[in-house]
Amino acid sequence: MQFKSKQLNNLDSTYKKNLINCLSGCKPAHLVGTIDQSGHSNLAIFTNILHMGATPPYIGILCRPVGKDSHTYKNIIKTGIFTLNHVHSGLVERAHYTSARFPEDVSEFGACKLTEEFKHGFKAPFVRESNIQIGLKLVQEHTFDLNGTILLIGSVELLSLPDQLLQSDGNLDFEASENICAGGLETYYKVHHVKKLPYAKVDQLPDFE
Repeated sequence: MQFKSKQLNNLDSTYKKNLINCLSGCKPAHLVGTIDQSGHSNLAIFTNILHMGATPPYIGILCRPVGKDSHTYKNIIKTGIFTLNHVHSGLVERAHYTSARFPEDVSEFGACKLTEEFKHGFKAPFVRESNIQIGLKLVQEHTFDLNGTILLIGSVELLSLPDQLLQSDGNLDFEASENICAGGLETYYKVHHVKKLPYAKVDQLPDFE
């Protein structure tokens, strides 16, 4: 099967939405925790998460164009803080339904039976049920004129995870954490370890078969 751009544009809208959202492959699933200036919490599943640098450590999230339901974006802009909470296999269904369009005064934590957790003075809520939790402070915002999407870049202020997931070289064991990736908008996959390879160098190129 092959599609040219005109054919893609003429596809049924739901079919096209599903197909295009799958093109970038499986993406890590995170729950983004925020709080408004009145103390009302919000939680939403995000899959467009970007590593933006290690020194200093930055992570970006890509938001849709701002609309009346953009509670996560509005909270981050007003408070300057947010959390990322990895989704594992035991959280899939509850995490998925945080994407429903709840009213602004309804917390997805309560609606989806997830637990708010505040730690070490960080004022945005973490998900207690998540085993890898990251607290971030907003440092930059970029809006793309092309389609109105917004990149929010945060500096890593707090990292919390079980000792057994942290390997001696700093890598994380995502298979042990039972991390989940999202394919498209509503399908989820488990992560399995395949192979660990050395840092790639030209003078150490293997004999590929």
